[in-house]
Amino acid sequence: MKSGSSALVVSVNTSVKRGTVKEAQAEAVLRENYGIEGDAHAGSWPRQISLLAEESISKMSAQGIPGLKPGDFAENITTRGIELYKLPIGTVLALGDCRVEITRIGKECHQDCAIRQKTGNCIMPSEGVFARVIRGGRLRAGDHIKIEECSG
Repeated sequence: MKSGSSALVVSVNTSVKRGTVKEAQAEAVLRENYGIEGDAHAGSWPRQISLLAEESISKMSAQGIPGLKPGDFAENITTRGIELYKLPIGTVLALGDCRVEITRIGKECHQDCAIRQKTGNCIMPSEGVFARVIRGGRLRAGDHIKIEECSG
């Protein structure tokens, strides 16, 4: 996080099918060791939820891709004020009352995915973060984010 700034959840996004753009929700229920209820990526695996910073989306907009919004890169949680991709694996984040542990930074991006088709590029391979839910609860836009434990 930048000194003197407060990190926030900008948007909580879900989709019923993998590889598609996610839509913003008023709130979401995160379930321990599962992910977000109703989201295609939920399940008992290390990439239960995905996070991407609004600042990363802005980098893509600056490259001439207009009209990008939260969820366009299939991220579940869009954040502001925290450089997620610089956090080490194992970092525990408090997202409102929920807790998640970072399990992976970046991922392979498939050429034919809906995100790459829509945007022409994808920032998820370098700046997307994946996590597992270690304490569930309700999450909404505007909830604060804090680094609770950093293993690096």
